[in-house]
Amino acid sequence: QKPEDLAGPLAFFMGPDSDFITGQTLVVDGGSCLH
Repeated sequence: QKPEDLAGPLAFFMGPDSDFITGQTLVVDGGSCLH
């Protein structure tokens, strides 16, 4: 995992498209929770 892996999700959650999203946990683990 690299810091740039967070750039897209962070830009989305900080932007106006996510205005009605509350109380969510964003898991950025490269899919390791699926194994």
